[in-house]
Amino acid sequence: MPVNASLKLAGCGLYAISDGPRRDLVDACGAALAGGASLLQYRDKSADRARRRDEATRLAQICAAHGKPLIVNDDVALAAAVGAGVHLGEHDTDIAAARATLGPDAIIGVSCYNDLERARAAAEAGADYLAFGAFFPSQTKPQARRADASLLVAARAFGLPLVAIGGITADNAPQLIAAGADFVAVVSDVFGAADIEAAARRYLSLFPIPLAG
Repeated sequence: MPVNASLKLAGCGLYAISDGPRRDLVDACGAALAGGASLLQYRDKSADRARRRDEATRLAQICAAHGKPLIVNDDVALAAAVGAGVHLGEHDTDIAAARATLGPDAIIGVSCYNDLERARAAAEAGADYLAFGAFFPSQTKPQARRADASLLVAARAFGLPLVAIGGITADNAPQLIAAGADFVAVVSDVFGAADIEAAARRYLSLFPIPLAG
């Protein structure tokens, strides 16, 4: 039975995105979850399929132990293999194909960049969350399209959880949360920290509802 397929996205909080490949990936992700991350995305663009399958399997087990969803970036087949959800960019599989593979309960998120009409189409196609960004200069994607917080305000009309991404830190996240972000997706400010658990925990106080740490 899939490990995380029945964990739908709810509430609000830190959306931790891994910065692999790294030797301590599993421990680093475990620390982010221990610090209170609401969900975890496994993001690894390398071509090492065996290592990626092994890491995703181990991360699915850790997420299940914490009761938190695992999302796989871009790779629907890998997500299906480990019982995770998937995050889709503009050049990836479409939502209908991903849903057919992963089933009705899997989380499918979509990058909407700075495009409200793309978000509208994704909502109509059955996405589970909409991600906008980059809101600030990003170390992970320095050439990323820039988005304005007004997009979050407008996107509330779609009735789906909203994720803000791009150069987010615990210091600049509050303005995006105030604009309507349910989740802030963070790479460097968490996984680049000397103490990953403490870095993740900084985000807990930023959200309007108490989150389990």
